Amino acid sequence: MLPDLSPKAAQIVGFTRQLLVNGGYNSFSYADLAERVNITKASIHHHFPSKEALVKTVVMFYREDATEGLASLQRQLNDPVAELNAYTAYWAGCITSGESPFCICAMLATEMPTIPEEVAAEVRGHFQALTDWLAGVLARGAAQGRLHLTDSPAQSARAFLAVVHGAMLVARALADPKAFAAIVQPAIGKLTQAA
Repeated sequence: MLPDLSPKAAQIVGFTRQLLVNGGYNSFSYADLAERVNITKASIHHHFPSKEALVKTVVMFYREDATEGLASLQRQLNDPVAELNAYTAYWAGCITSGESPFCICAMLATEMPTIPEEVAAEVRGHFQALTDWLAGVLARGAAQGRLHLTDSPAQSARAFLAVVHGAMLVARALADPKAFAAIVQPAIGKLTQAA
């Protein structure tokens, strides 16, 4: 269950989310955050006793947003191919605008050996939920004869997830937002072509 946040705590969560997108767990301190939010470190500790508690809260809200967004795709589109395209178009837009150019759970996953277990558990939960959603989309598409899988829906979902997050990484590394779509669109094309 998500905690109720005061306006100041919500502001702290928002700034932390951006810091996580830009550099991950180990890239900032409460001093950095205090400067951005224009409050004292003690005030941050009042809302979030530890960095672990703060980042866990951020990831919990991020997961909730993702879950709602993915469920909305299915409700609005109810078309597996359109859902895959909408999912990747969402990320293409985020990367192009610079608003949220990287999945915070992907960023945190790169730090798994060094982040606290409570945060790591939330990250694993995000990836499992995303894999489950993708597997469901792929299974529906395969049942309709619109998507052609070379493996189980679960394994195909993991492969597609790797393409999406790898494309984010390439776009970031090359400072080329267009690289994302150039990588993910052929992956969708392969799924829609008969073997």
